[in-house]
Amino acid sequence: MLSLSLAQQLKKAGLEWQPQLHDMFAVPDRELDERRFVLTEVMAYIEMFRGSPVVTFHGTAEWALDFILQTEAVWIPSESQLRELIQRYASDLVLKQTAEGFECALAYRGESLVFGGGGACEAYGSALLQLLWRQDANPDLN
Repeated sequence: MLSLSLAQQLKKAGLEWQPQLHDMFAVPDRELDERRFVLTEVMAYIEMFRGSPVVTFHGTAEWALDFILQTEAVWIPSESQLRELIQRYASDLVLKQTAEGFECALAYRGESLVFGGGGACEAYGSALLQLLWRQDANPDLN
């Protein structure tokens, strides 16, 4: 899973979030930094009832949060979402496992770039962050 720190950097670099069902997000700076939330239609949990597991349904998961502005949330893109976003800017995308973690290689405007991370999401996230910075630095090339 992508770290909150890298997700915040992506947001600051201009990554826009169009919320979709099952997207994961965080609510930083409210003592919830370690919690991850998922957009869902119905909340369902496995709980114990008389010694047996049962599925229960709840209308709200966090009673302390009535609502937050979307701008206050930080999207935590999944591995497949990160890969799809990278492919908007780059080609020849390859992910491989290394002794240190993962490595993401891609071609961007005739240049071969490689980014590493402890996990696949971190490698992809680092690559996307660099691509967003490069797009921002060269708006004429968009």
